[in-house]
Amino acid sequence: MRALRAPTALDDKYSRGVLGVRTGSELYPGAAVLGVEAAWRTGVGMVRYLGPPRPTALVLGRRPETVVADGRVQAWVLGSGTDAAARGAAETEILRAVLSDTDPVVADAGALDIAAHGTAPRILTPHDREHARLRTALGLPPPRGPRSDAARETADATGAVVLLKGSETVVAAPGAEPVTVSEGTPWLATAGTGDVLAGTIGALVAVAAADRVPGADGLAALAASGAWLHGRAGAIASSAVGGGPVTALDVAEALPRAVAEVLSSV
Repeated sequence: MRALRAPTALDDKYSRGVLGVRTGSELYPGAAVLGVEAAWRTGVGMVRYLGPPRPTALVLGRRPETVVADGRVQAWVLGSGTDAAARGAAETEILRAVLSDTDPVVADAGALDIAAHGTAPRILTPHDREHARLRTALGLPPPRGPRSDAARETADATGAVVLLKGSETVVAAPGAEPVTVSEGTPWLATAGTGDVLAGTIGALVAVAAADRVPGADGLAALAASGAWLHGRAGAIASSAVGGGPVTALDVAEALPRAVAEVLSSV
């Protein structure tokens, strides 16, 4: 399964993948903008954004091509810029429905608690603190020793691919040996880059799922590819300012060049 492909004359917006995005909140609306921006710039055919009024307005202000009506999708990104503790009952039921369906899901931040118990094909994207909380909720011991061992144990417990974010990102699929992705720059340790990562991976999954829904191994490969692409975009963005600091939006805006580099090498 190729993580990236250039469109052909036979493609349309639906065959190139439709990504549903349910992220952002009134308190953290920027997460929605960053994830949607990243998805578009990674090369998906359509993004459907479903969220509260304020992030919806900001998403449309930044990316007016985004569709804000419900409809068919091939993959989802959930939870970025949301807080599980502030989630209402209605939103919880919607997330549970998505996570019990057959479309693959990238679950971040405020959706991790529900996604851990879902049945849909899933990629969970915690950072270390979120991972520790998730393990406690699952009845697993606190992470000790190599991060790859803990990520693999969490993947086995949830049946999901676990992408453990950090300067070295670990990707673990159930029953498989984890892989580590270290492409990038330390400047990526800044607010919002995790939202960009979720949108990047979501786009790759939607493009792949337009052909067929990936299994666990395929999802792990797409997650690792998204992490690498995100890191490469961060390096490109930093290089453009002489090796200096970058913002999350800089990283999203550098994704097309990173995608082009990959496509030109195959």
